[in-house]
Parts: sequence; structure tokens; C-alpha cells
Amino acid sequence: MLEWDDELVSPTGAGENGADDQRAAFESAVEDMTRRLVDAGDAFEVIEAYTDESQERLWKLRKAAIPLLMSLEGDPKPYPFIEDASVPPEELAEYVGKFQDVLAAHDTTAAYFAHAGSGTLHIRPILDLKDRDGVEALHSITDDVTDLVIEHDGAFSGEHGDGKARTEFSPEMYGEQLWEAFKELKTAFDPEWLMHPGNVVYRDGPGDPGPDSERGVGADNREHLRYGPSYQSLEPQTALDFDDEGGFSHLVELCNGCGTCRQTDSEVMCPTYRASKAEIQTTRGRANMLRAAISGELPEEKLYSDRFQEEVLDLCVGCKGCKSDCPTGVDMAKLKAEMKHQYHQKKGASRRAKLFGNIDRYAALGSRFAPLSNWMTDLPGARTVLEKLFGIAPERELPTFRKQTFVEWFEEREHMAVPEPQSEAKVILFPDTFTNYSDPGPGKAAVEALEAAGMHVRVPGDLEPSGRAAYSLGFLDLAREQARANVDALAGLVEEGWSVVFVEPSDAVMFQDEYLDLLDDDDARAVARASYGVMEFLDAARVEKNLSLSASDEVLTYHGHCNQKATNRDHHAVAVLRRAGYEVDPLDSGCCGMAGSFGYEAEHYDLSQAIGSILFGQVEESRGDVVTAPGVSCRTQLGDRPGEAKPPHPVEKFVEALDGVSLGH
Repeated sequence: MLEWDDELVSPTGAGENGADDQRAAFESAVEDMTRRLVDAGDAFEVIEAYTDESQERLWKLRKAAIPLLMSLEGDPKPYPFIEDASVPPEELAEYVGKFQDVLAAHDTTAAYFAHAGSGTLHIRPILDLKDRDGVEALHSITDDVTDLVIEHDGAFSGEHGDGKARTEFSPEMYGEQLWEAFKELKTAFDPEWLMHPGNVVYRDGPGDPGPDSERGVGADNREHLRYGPSYQSLEPQTALDFDDEGGFSHLVELCNGCGTCRQTDSEVMCPTYRASKAEIQTTRGRANMLRAAISGELPEEKLYSDRFQEEVLDLCVGCKGCKSDCPTGVDMAKLKAEMKHQYHQKKGASRRAKLFGNIDRYAALGSRFAPLSNWMTDLPGARTVLEKLFGIAPERELPTFRKQTFVEWFEEREHMAVPEPQSEAKVILFPDTFTNYSDPGPGKAAVEALEAAGMHVRVPGDLEPSGRAAYSLGFLDLAREQARANVDALAGLVEEGWSVVFVEPSDAVMFQDEYLDLLDDDDARAVARASYGVMEFLDAARVEKNLSLSASDEVLTYHGHCNQKATNRDHHAVAVLRRAGYEVDPLDSGCCGMAGSFGYEAEHYDLSQAIGSILFGQVEESRGDVVTAPGVSCRTQLGDRPGEAKPPHPVEKFVEALDGVSLGH
């Protein structure tokens, strides 16, 4: 990366316009380099990065290079056993040419990346280390490249240091005198050679660690591999479709240990790790446990043990952040849903899991008997009973139920809807569980916004729940039944040009993403394509062009939903609100910590709050006057802060900007 920094350029001796002259020379050099690279076919574009933001994007791409390379389909991967060899920069071109000859001799290619200017070009040969021939090729290529590095007066550890991958080749690399000095130093600090035997140096004689090799007795880079000829993985019979990922096992094995899931300063993953800093609560930790199980390293009964479920899988909140943030795309939320399903099949489901997995049924009962159902949870001892029977945290505020459902409100409205023949578009507004039975306000706002923009809206009362609750808790058969019923009910309407719009982001993403794992047919794909979050739909339709909008001068702090971030659909709300006239401060926030039922679970309440505290701190540092969030879980968590009201949904703020609109809810 070429970088220009005015503060590093001194005009001394260059005349009055020295800095400008140097910048012009720099830009000329970039232009010349671009032309030569493109003309030679070695590049299709050269990117110049002058600002901190643009440079950060480039460095982020650089950091993601290795994980992205390791996400190649199939078992052959670019492995790092000789990647940081360095030679004098003036010999690099000849060295790379001869390296390519070595690769050709072994009938393979390689991935090339990084900083060639210092004489180090990272080259990773692509090999299948689950195959014996691939492992032998690894050893042979290392042998040949070591000779090549020595021939060019280089070093095979120009950046990362030595270890088991190179130990057996070190005597030739460093020479007899240095090799003996290494051993003397090792003996001085570790007389019995107890620590890391054979890892950097090895003894020359009987009893040395490691197998025999052509270069002496010591470590062998064909050993200690994560995979190898003896590696085998179980491909379980799954309820979800893993064909796009190459199978269940391949999705697990995509984790290469890069540790991106340990980041804590941006994006979404991994919420529980951010709060606990425990390795087992990273995507990597969970993937490694699953890999150990499917390879036989961990006994199968451990996989289905209560401890594995509670300490590994249950602490994945299903945010889906790893689907987008993990450079190799390890979708732990999908893996968790499958594993919870398998667990239920073998050992049954808990009382609480059944309650939350069928929450729509119980919310309907709560609405039917409201306000009595709301009073009952406030009776003395009621919260203790809920904790004992269902493990629900007594500290958590419970949802209240409305006697009139959102569907009933829509059917009983006094004013007429936009007639279908005169409408701009036809919309099915999905009545999700929470909007329908507990908080119809965002649903009413969505109706008002859509109709104000000339849309013909229906809110059907005969659809099944989206299946989000059942899916998240591993009830995949129930989720599939609900998905099938909804797709069958909507496919014909979609074919006629109707769109399906959702107030709740997790339900929208359920239709857009998870339905494709549950139902492998054209109808499901058509419904998925026609499904939108409400802010996504308003953005796509550019509704403001036909509306009179006058937003208040308050600054909105926007916290997006994890599921929408994971599917690149979170930016729409900010765009719509800004075009409505608001100033918006979008947070680079992760999960709120509520995550559906997770925040209600007694044993997870403290962790839920710890995750939430990270978001709370970001909100406090924001320059916004009002917080807005589309997810019901997020609004619940933010509203549970002492002295704080539940934040509005973004569509409610949009409706507030509509001139002359009053919802009266």
C-alpha cells in the first residue's frame, strides 16, 4: 500500500512549493505503476488510500486475507508451512519464479499475498492434508524451498519464527556452529529438555523427540497436523440443508483458528465472548469442540451431554454475526440450531424450551385473557413460581398482553385502506407474535407509513408464526411445519406481485435466510426474495418521493439488529431516517444481550446484562437525543435500564416525520 502523509514530507530544499512538488511526483509514480500493472495483466485496479478511513479498510482486507484464503471450497487449502521465507528484495523475482517451478513439480498452485517490498512474499501451497500424498508433498516442498532460500541467501523464517513446521530443517538453514549454540542455550535453561521437546531444536542422538527424518533425528512437519491421513469426520444426518456449505462437517472445519471472533471493538460477533472473555464462548471455541466431536477426538456421548449443551451451545445467542463477520463464514447459529435439534431428538426438550419454542400459542392465550393474564404475573410469589417451573429470571420485566390484537385492530379500523387498483404496491404486513399480542405500536406505524406512501396493505390473521422461536431453540420439525404453511399461503400472492413486509427483523431474516435451509423449493425461494424488513422496504421503494416529511431536530441514536447486520440489511433504516430529515448516529454495536429468550433465562440473566452493558456504554457515548432500534429484544433490553423508557421502532420515528399524521396509539 502506498501512503501519502503531508506531516511526513518536508519541503526543505525543495523550494516554496516543495510538498506540492513531492505530492505531484508521488501521484505520478502511482499513475505509472497503475498503468504498468494493468497493462501487464497483473492487476485490474490499484487503490490509493489517503484518509484514515480508507487506509483502515485496506488494512482490514489485509487482515482478512488468510481466513478468506482458508475458506476455499473442498479439502485442499493454502497452508502456511513455508510462507514467510525472505530473500533479498533484489532476488525476490527470481526466487518466486523458482518457487513456482517447485509447485509445478508437485502438481499444485499457491496463494500469494502480503508485503513483497521487504523481500517477504507470503506463498501458501494449496494441499489436501487429509490425504497422504498431500502430507508428503508438504514435506517435499519444504525440503525444496529450504534449499531454494539458502541458495538466495535468505531465511525461511523472515517474519513469524520457527516451530514444528521447520525444526528438522534448521541445522541446514543455520549451519553447524549456530545449531550447536542453539542447543547449548536450550540446555542452559532446560537441562532435561522437558519443555517443548523438538519444537525449535532437537538433540542428535538416541532418545531424541520426534521420528527419524532425512535430515536427522528430530521434529517432522508431517506430524502434529490438525488434519492428516488418519483424520476422519462424521457427517451426521441433518434436519437442515448444508449443501451450500459443503456439508455439516465442512462448515465446522471452515474454522481455521484465526481468532477474528475474539475481536471486541466493532461489528457483531461474538457477544458472549465480549462479555466473558472466555475462549470457549468464541465461535472458534465452539467450532473446535464440534470438530473434536465429529472427528472422534471427543466421545459422542460428550456431545450430547448436558454440560456440552449448557456451557458451549446454550451460550451461543444465535446473533448470526459469525455468518458475516467470520472471514471463512462459520455459521455457528445454524450449527447450534442443528445440534439442539439432535439433542432434543435424543434426550427430549426442557419445559422452558417448549414454552419459548411455542411462545406464539401462549402469547395468544395471554392476549385472550388480558388483563387478567398481566395481573397474574404480578401476584406475590408468581415470579418465584415461574423461576422454579421454567427457569425465568425474576429480575426481568415480562411482556404484557393486549386484549385487542394487532390483527383485530387492522380489521376494525374505521378509515378505508388504499384501494388495490390505485396502489403503488401491494403489501402483506406479517403480524409477528410480539407486535400482534403485546406491542402493536410499531405495526400501526408500519401500516400508516406504507399507506401514506400509497401502498395497499393487508394484515392476514391466518398465517403461522414465522418459526423463528422454534428454529432458535432447535425445534426444527416445528419450524419447518410453520415455514411450509407460510410459504404455501404466500407463494401465490408473491407470484401476483405482493411483497411480504415485517416489523420484527428476526422474522424478516427467518423468511429471507433460514427458510432456504428448511425448505428446498422454488416457492420458498420466491417468498424469500419478496420478503423485506419494513425499513428495508421503505428504502427500496424510496417512499419519501411522494411524501411530505418534516422531522424534528433531535438526533437519533440507531442500534441495528444482529440478524439484519449478518445479512447486510441493517443500513436501510439509517438511510430512510436521514432522508426523512433526521440526523442519525448509527452505533457500531453488537448484540444487545437479550437475544430472544436468552435474556429471560435465569442462569443467563447476568451474562445478558453484561453483554447489554457494552451497548449501554455506546448509547451513553453517542451524541443522539433519542435511541431507536427495530428489534423487540433490543428495545426490551434498552428499556429495562433504570429510568429509561422502551425505545421506539425506527418506523415510528419515520411516521412522526410525516406531516399531518397522528396514529393515536
